[in-house]
Amino acid sequence: MGEGMAERYFPAKADMVAGIAPLRGRRRELAELEALVSRARGGRSGAVVVSGEAGVGKTALLDHLTARVAAHVRTERIVASQSEMELAYAGLHQLCGHMMGSAARLPAPQQEAIEVAFGLRSAAAPSPFLVGLALLGLLTEAAEERALLCVVDDAQWLDQASARALAFAARRLDAEGIALVLAMRQADPVFAGLPHRVVEGLGHEDACELLRLAVPGGLDLRVRDQLVAEARGNPLALRELPRALSPAQIAGGFTLTSSLPLESRIEQSLVVQLAPLSAQARLLLLLAAAEPTGDPGLLWRASAVLGLGPEAFDAAKDAEAFVVGTRVGFRHPLVRSAVYRAASPGDRRRVHAALADVTSAEHDPDRRAWHRASATLQPDEEVAADLEKSAVRARTRGGAA
Repeated sequence: MGEGMAERYFPAKADMVAGIAPLRGRRRELAELEALVSRARGGRSGAVVVSGEAGVGKTALLDHLTARVAAHVRTERIVASQSEMELAYAGLHQLCGHMMGSAARLPAPQQEAIEVAFGLRSAAAPSPFLVGLALLGLLTEAAEERALLCVVDDAQWLDQASARALAFAARRLDAEGIALVLAMRQADPVFAGLPHRVVEGLGHEDACELLRLAVPGGLDLRVRDQLVAEARGNPLALRELPRALSPAQIAGGFTLTSSLPLESRIEQSLVVQLAPLSAQARLLLLLAAAEPTGDPGLLWRASAVLGLGPEAFDAAKDAEAFVVGTRVGFRHPLVRSAVYRAASPGDRRRVHAALADVTSAEHDPDRRAWHRASATLQPDEEVAADLEKSAVRARTRGGAA
């Protein structure tokens, strides 16, 4: 199903979609993703891997896709977290843990496998084959009433067990009405064989226009051309790098080229923008960056432990660094990594200690153990014992790696 058929299901709209900023230079990519969802609505499932460098616009593309199809399909979207790469099936749990109400309708071996993987029952380590089948069954049940769109952003941070299960299910999609989109920086070999779309930098005309919008006052042409060349069409770089320039540099004095990789320069620019925030607001952002589940309740409780008041939340939101809703999210994944990398080791330990204090030892012992470990500087027998128990539980769930 091509672009024309996609328009039958999703009539063309203005560039501004549901309050999302206009998306330039991505008509073909968006049409391909909409066609994938259209096929799912017609009963034909499919999956695609979307890859591209950090900041190239994968998240913006997914934002537009989900906004345009929201009225037509059920959407499940997650952002994988680097801090959970060592927690077996953490990504899978984030995606479909709330679908477990339909697990009883799965064949008994599959039900047992997924429940063991999620730590809901004790048994021998589950077969990855059965976990993959159970995942496919849960997604099929979720798509029973209307087509299902599953989106996994930052999929390069998925734990190994979750990535394998998703790849297994993706290769067996058929007529369930499921569209699966996996966005990552580089295509992971575990997803080999799946359709693959590379998102590249914007063309020169679109890059210049995006840069013009990012610097309303205008740029010296030499500065503009140098920024366009250095950004290589990367939309986030085009928006963020000018913000780190002084008025003199914008006026024509930008002559030195940084030797830092583009991703590092973008993060550096983001850190500069957040520097004027109060120490409390920056600590709150660090707290959110260290808490991968995006649970607002957990963030509120941990912020109370650290003595962070409402004014810290207001300042962080005014800076447009993150948004607090049903989940806590950053405006771009690089904001999260920039905030975390720029923090001092002492502040990182403080926020992990606060998160460990408010994470349930009964319901989420593994994440609590990892927060405690990240908060600990010297060898600690109790923390080591918690990590050892976590490793045993991971092995039981099939997460030997």
